[in-house]
Amino acid sequence: MSIERPRVYTRGLVSMQMIILVLYVFYVTTSAQSASSDATAMQQIKQNFKLGPKTDWSNSDPCKWNGISCDSSSNRVTRIQLRNSGISGTLSSSIGNLTSLEVLELMGNAISGPLPSLKGLSSLQTLNLHDNKFSSIPDDFFDGLTSLQQVYLDNNPFSTWSIPEGLKDASSLKNFSANSANVGGKLPDIFSPDNFPGMTHLHLSFNNLSGGLPPSFSGLGLQSLWLNGQQDSSGSRSLNGTIEVLQNMTQLVQIWLNMNDLTGPIPDLSKLTSLVDLNLRDNSLTGPVPVSLTTLSMLKTVNLTNNNLQGPTPKFPDSVAVDMLPNLNSFCLPNPGVDCDSRVNTLISVMEPFGYPLQIAREWKGNDPCSSWLGITCSNKNITTINLQSRGLSGTLSPKFAALTSVQTLILSHNKITGSIPEELTKMPNLKTLDVSFNNLYGNVPDFSHTRVNANGNVDIGKDRPSTSRGGRSGAPGAPGTTNGKGSKVGVVVGSVLGSVFLVSVAGGLLFCFLRRKRLYGSVQQPNTIVIHPSHSGSDNGVKITVAGPGLNSKAMSGDQSQGSSGTSDVHIVEANSMVISIQVLKNVTNNFSDDKVLGRGGFGTVYKGELPDGTDIAVKRMNSGVLGDKGLAEFKSEISVLTKVRHRHLVGLLGFCLDGNEKLLVYEYLPQGALSRYLFNWKEEELKPLGWKQRLTIALDVARGVEYLHGLAHQSFIHRDLKPSNILLGDDMRAKVADFGLVRLAPDGGKTSIETRLAGTFGYLAPEYAVMGRITTKVDVFSFGVILMEIITGRKALDETQPEDSVHLVSWFRRVSMNKDSFRKAIDPTIDLDEETLASVSTVTQLAGHCCAREPNQRPEMGHVVNVLSSLVDVWKPSEDDSEDLFGLDYDMTLPQALKKWQALGDSNIDSSSSSFLGSGDNTQTSIPTRPSGFAESFTSTDGR
Repeated sequence: MSIERPRVYTRGLVSMQMIILVLYVFYVTTSAQSASSDATAMQQIKQNFKLGPKTDWSNSDPCKWNGISCDSSSNRVTRIQLRNSGISGTLSSSIGNLTSLEVLELMGNAISGPLPSLKGLSSLQTLNLHDNKFSSIPDDFFDGLTSLQQVYLDNNPFSTWSIPEGLKDASSLKNFSANSANVGGKLPDIFSPDNFPGMTHLHLSFNNLSGGLPPSFSGLGLQSLWLNGQQDSSGSRSLNGTIEVLQNMTQLVQIWLNMNDLTGPIPDLSKLTSLVDLNLRDNSLTGPVPVSLTTLSMLKTVNLTNNNLQGPTPKFPDSVAVDMLPNLNSFCLPNPGVDCDSRVNTLISVMEPFGYPLQIAREWKGNDPCSSWLGITCSNKNITTINLQSRGLSGTLSPKFAALTSVQTLILSHNKITGSIPEELTKMPNLKTLDVSFNNLYGNVPDFSHTRVNANGNVDIGKDRPSTSRGGRSGAPGAPGTTNGKGSKVGVVVGSVLGSVFLVSVAGGLLFCFLRRKRLYGSVQQPNTIVIHPSHSGSDNGVKITVAGPGLNSKAMSGDQSQGSSGTSDVHIVEANSMVISIQVLKNVTNNFSDDKVLGRGGFGTVYKGELPDGTDIAVKRMNSGVLGDKGLAEFKSEISVLTKVRHRHLVGLLGFCLDGNEKLLVYEYLPQGALSRYLFNWKEEELKPLGWKQRLTIALDVARGVEYLHGLAHQSFIHRDLKPSNILLGDDMRAKVADFGLVRLAPDGGKTSIETRLAGTFGYLAPEYAVMGRITTKVDVFSFGVILMEIITGRKALDETQPEDSVHLVSWFRRVSMNKDSFRKAIDPTIDLDEETLASVSTVTQLAGHCCAREPNQRPEMGHVVNVLSSLVDVWKPSEDDSEDLFGLDYDMTLPQALKKWQALGDSNIDSSSSSFLGSGDNTQTSIPTRPSGFAESFTSTDGR
């Protein structure tokens, strides 16, 4: 028996179905209208663009255009990705109508004109507009971008703009990069943990920012901070103030604050346990370098050159690449780790409460305060007077003045000193006069039994506290009325589902919130890597350039990284003192590592030729990704470490390096004639002119001088371990430089003590003790150099399988043939034009080669002796004409001014008028010699050991 369903229920069910149907139709209609609106906006964007040849936008459906992605259900545009597509024209304001847009990537094009506002694009997460020609950016550009996570605006010729308050709407922001983007005004204080709790990278290099590092930085979880190279419109450095706030930014791994006007001391950075790269070069920093900085376990690179740092020269571990050129700070002694004179330490310590004033730091140099230090007077090496009147000192009086027991007069008047007079000063046994007049001191004057105290002009002296609060600082105003990220997201969800079916919309909204929250907060950047460049969305576009961080090993450095443009990294290649060069620049200058750019291939990588935009030729060594295990990574690190510590005219200079995922690249100066091996062994195949004997001698001498520098004239002794003709490069002048420092080892005890190491190098050039026992001294390089001399003499390779069996090994064969005069002459390279003088020279070098290749290390000469022998053959000086006493009719008993007048009278003088001004005009005039400021030229000249 059937039961009849109640009519009321049936009618209700039908009504509900009708409602759902109506709402569904409404939803579909609304979605269609939104998709139509997107299509219209895309057509307007197309009209304003001049598309490149590879960008096909001919289809009537924008969702099928190159670089455009749409949501499959709604047909709304969600991604515009047109990286390096050769697009010019302008960006239409219709971009602001694409309300479902999540990714906008237009980097590496030539789009010009003003940027339109993106106000209200609440779904936008990634914004990559770097390397274009945009002319301006509107004030409301970031308003309402509540989902924004990554912003890259680098390398655009914007008119001067300030980072707007509207950026705070993007509370989920992780990366903000606007290098070389003409950002001006004061560095804003909006970058705080409250506003951006997840921010990890802030890059604002080469802009026009002024003021100091804002207190709001304190506690910000940044991993990398780039603020280097800030200048005002006149070209003066505009970022100033102290760097004290850094000590509270404990997540930092990379700090670039170089090329500014920052002052004060380096704070205690011991809490920055992940710090890898610290660049403070070219500032006005003062005070001692904290010992805690030298003990940071992860630290790899420190740049401190050209400041006014004081106290002992810090000593960093060998694992740290240190840029700290001599005479470009105010250290007491040039030797790292050697303590200063106790008087120097005390004088510097009393300046600590004053913030180590810059004027004092500039004047207090050296290790003897009695040698013309500003305001210091001594008697018998004892400091008797300190007079720092009217020096702008602010801060409190240090009780450490009491340690200067010999001081009789202490004058600190007419400054801005606060606090009270320390009781400890009463214990200075010889202090007769203390003048602290006209400061801001308060409190009672201590009882000085034998000292006259002048405290006039301190209005609060005798009072318990100052009458007015000095140095008070109000807190930063809050921002009432602003919505937080979650509230904004709820609004986004509600707005995005209007007109949809009620049940579907609620479920979809909840799912949207869940997924958005998971995407924004569920994936946290690990502290052991730094994303230096844009992490472009899309499986084929992302690039991460990582810098060594906590626990980073070779596998971590070569982990999953998608290859592509690194975008913003282009900005820091032009920084004069930075060694980091972007992957994109290196790809550009090598035509994406094209085979026609290959200069040579080796066991660990391929070398390419490149040309920078300014016309400078470079050589780029690209490490083979297949060998980048511990061995390849160790070579890469070794080469950077050595070449940042040594400089010599006969060592190839390292210009920079790049770490980009699996990519490890080294950038060198380019030597156009290539390797010596070309001219010794392959000159016929390459249609080169064979080297003459004088050229060979000069090349040998150049190499010897470079190796001599490595062994004993650099600040540390090094062993090259891989000397061979393919690692000797020639310039257009056919002068040689030693290259390839991947196997270099630090030599203890100046290279005299042998050390055990893994076997590395090239067979044929390995010294016997190294090949058999794995022990090395600097004498292994001497052996290799001896083999090179044999190759220079014979034109034969160290190992030549094409020769008879008893002649494959050059060294043993050369020893045999050199014993017989006739066979020796036949062994000399037939391309050498032999005359008696040349033959005698070759014979001398033959003997030298034999000594260098002696079986026992102690029988081989030092490289200094090698240089002396070769230089006597190359640098033979002969007078151009007879040295006749009456050549100019001169009497050597004349005074110098008389001789000068006679030369000028003869009309044969080679001395110009500017020189004569130093010689005076009369017999009694003393000669004066112009001098240059200390340290002026050191930073521009190479450290040459000879």
